[in-house]
Amino acid sequence: MKKTIYMLVFATIAFSNFSKAQTNKNSEFNLIASGGIGFANIINEKEPNYNLNCNSGEILINYYSRKKNIGIATGFGLTTFTGTGFNQIGNFYQERSVIKIPLLVTCNYGINEKFKLYSSFGVYTQTIIKDKFQYINLIKNKLYDGWNFGTQIQIAPYYLLGKNISLGIIFNQQSDFSKFKSNSNQLINDKQRIKNLNSFGVSIAMLL
Repeated sequence: MKKTIYMLVFATIAFSNFSKAQTNKNSEFNLIASGGIGFANIINEKEPNYNLNCNSGEILINYYSRKKNIGIATGFGLTTFTGTGFNQIGNFYQERSVIKIPLLVTCNYGINEKFKLYSSFGVYTQTIIKDKFQYINLIKNKLYDGWNFGTQIQIAPYYLLGKNISLGIIFNQQSDFSKFKSNSNQLINDKQRIKNLNSFGVSIAMLL
């Protein structure tokens, strides 16, 4: 987890320095940091499906054109899942952490001087960094592993607090279109994906 935090901090600093060197009067960079809570469906090929609660955080660097109000964004996201389910081993309580790298097309629409509407759509890749299944008499780690891909959409109205900072409420919806595979040395032989992850939260946008 410490390595993940270090990577997020390093990426933010690196993009910030790059943006200061590259920004011109017709385009600009901004930093978007958001966090939220929600739920997701876990869809299995063979085992029963189940639902998990989630807490998510995301840091994006958005480069966009002031003239066209369209941009491109990338960064890092961390989502933690918790909840209960059952499979052929038995009933379990699951804790999972996933690192996500999105690539998004963004749109900024100014409603008036104080309010604007931000939206984004794109793809992501993600990998599991923690996967703990706790049964009554057994704990299994890393039942599933690897990378997968998906699509996401975000919508957020923002209120301008100051010259370079805005506060908003963000809605995020995403679904995997490829699957995680179970590890070969585990008791489960299956594939799964995370579908209909919906979350609401708070977002801060800062002009760099």
